[in-house]
Amino acid sequence: MRDLQVIRIVWLGLIAIVGILAVQTYWGITTWTANESDVNQKIHLALRRVAESLAVANGTVLPTGNIIRKRSANYYLVNIAYEIDANLLEFYLRKELEALTVNLDFEYAIFDCSTDEMVYGAYCAYEPAKKAPEISKSMPGYHAFTYYFAVKFPGRSSFLWGQFQVVLFFSVILFVTIVFFSYSLFVIIRQKWLFEQQKDFINNMTHEFKTPIASIQIATDYFLNHQQIKENERLLRYSKIIKDQNLRLNEHIERLLQLARFENNGFNLKLETIQVIPFLTEIVSAESIRFKNLGGRLAFEYPSDDLEIVADKFHLTNTLSSLLDNAAKFSTKEVYALLRVEKTKEMLIISIIDHGIGIPKDFKDKVFDKFFRVPTQAISEVKGFGIGLYYVKEVCKAHKWKVNIKNRLPLDGTEINLLIPLKSPI
Repeated sequence: MRDLQVIRIVWLGLIAIVGILAVQTYWGITTWTANESDVNQKIHLALRRVAESLAVANGTVLPTGNIIRKRSANYYLVNIAYEIDANLLEFYLRKELEALTVNLDFEYAIFDCSTDEMVYGAYCAYEPAKKAPEISKSMPGYHAFTYYFAVKFPGRSSFLWGQFQVVLFFSVILFVTIVFFSYSLFVIIRQKWLFEQQKDFINNMTHEFKTPIASIQIATDYFLNHQQIKENERLLRYSKIIKDQNLRLNEHIERLLQLARFENNGFNLKLETIQVIPFLTEIVSAESIRFKNLGGRLAFEYPSDDLEIVADKFHLTNTLSSLLDNAAKFSTKEVYALLRVEKTKEMLIISIIDHGIGIPKDFKDKVFDKFFRVPTQAISEVKGFGIGLYYVKEVCKAHKWKVNIKNRLPLDGTEINLLIPLKSPI
């Protein structure tokens, strides 16, 4: 993953988190304010109706102006200007509050002019079976009124929080989502850091190996050209083994370096027009030596048409060499491979068919992953890093080609197809 992609993900994630928190906070405040305003309006309307009902019952009229004073969040005073019947007051309070669905417990008190004190009335529960809480009976008065009653709603805050439960539920879900998302960002950044560490290690390791490999190459060339080595069959065989294994190690390191360069900068393709059949003939000629040394053979089938494609010759050569190397390494009884060229109306198909061990169905979609090797005993005996097919896939992707792999039926090997448009999409 490129640095720019990680930075974009982090910034977009932070913007998304801030935006979601802002929307959730706005929604929560708006919902709380709306619920609180609704409850306040209903309480005011209920107390107004109670005052009007008491006035009608006493044959009087209400004082002018605002007769309701809100002294705190849950404490209200109502000015009547005449004596109040406690039983009638309680009846109307229950009736009007229930009519407006204000399902709150309340307690009330009436101001007694003779003692200049608030006389506590009762605690009225919305649910009759509910046990009344311990109350202080502290109901402060208001000297600006003469005859008035007070109503207190002890459970008003709890009632509002109860209506706010849906918002709280979604807020908890949102919080969990944000925590998970933040953790995911942390994991992405950490994985990016680990990937960079791994890549730097591979780069340093492969570069450090180049010097001793070059020294070994010089030494083996000297041995092979020395007359005494040529005359000693045993030393000559060992020298050739050293040279072959050194070349093989160098191929692996070169492949790792190519992948490192690609992951840092992408493939810098040098496209050119390639005559397909002459080009493949050279590859077959070079790779046939490998198969002959293993006691096998490499076949080549192609049409008689003159075929041209636009590609990077270096990467295409490495791709085909890697596929033919796999065909040789994973052969079972007979070391054999067929390089076949087919032409359709719009497509050129280059196929590599072997008589190898095949690929289990469960792993067919994973063989192109970097460092993946099919976990079977036969494959574990074959040396390699598991980057050959990954390199093939990346080369095809850079050229905008397609590559697929399938087992041949009956199961006697594997077929890998490179699907190359005759009209280059690049």
